[in-house]
Amino acid sequence: MKLVAEITLYPLNEQYIPPIKAFIERLNSYAELEVNTGMTSTVVMGEYQRTMQILADEMQRSHQEIGQAAFVCKFLNGDAMGSGE
Repeated sequence: MKLVAEITLYPLNEQYIPPIKAFIERLNSYAELEVNTGMTSTVVMGEYQRTMQILADEMQRSHQEIGQAAFVCKFLNGDAMGSGE
């Protein structure tokens, strides 16, 4: 099963751009993910379980490195995209 996740990171500190760029760069380092970054969010696509594990690991790493940060996520069934399901 495929997962499509739209994610936005809001680091709660004055220097917010570097942590966002680092998070996106780390996501792009995974060959099994398709990552499309827009102006306000990043869309990540891949195999459901593996994508969720990567996101969990990278969100945890961001919290450890940044301190306080908010993630806003939407998760869609990639297999049903465009089918009306």
